Amino acid sequence: MSFTGKYELQSQENFEPFMKAIGLPDEQIQKGKDIKSISEIVQDGKTFKITVTTGSKVLHNEFTIGEECEMEILTGQKVKAVVQMEGNNRLVANVKGLTSVTELNGDIITNTITMGDLTYKRISKRI
Repeated sequence: MSFTGKYELQSQENFEPFMKAIGLPDEQIQKGKDIKSISEIVQDGKTFKITVTTGSKVLHNEFTIGEECEMEILTGQKVKAVVQMEGNNRLVANVKGLTSVTELNGDIITNTITMGDLTYKRISKRI
């Protein structure tokens, strides 16, 4: 199953509490909470290029399944991570105490990020 495509955020759960917990300033949280971000994914075999545009903020990450890479996280920090693939539709990464699971089902991508007992969930639809 190919992740390649453009996806628009449809809904999210626990945005504000999660962003506060990871240290995002209130001003950025208020700006970002109602913006429908667009995620663009290009998959070429085991290599992925992901660009997430939220208003004027653009987050760009590239990685190859199973290889260490540098990723920019929501706070703007650059961290080392290894992304694994489970089955043919699920990407899993553990980054700085966070676990990110991205699952593709048809035209819906669900991204769940967990830190301790706090979970942030984003659901996006292919456009």
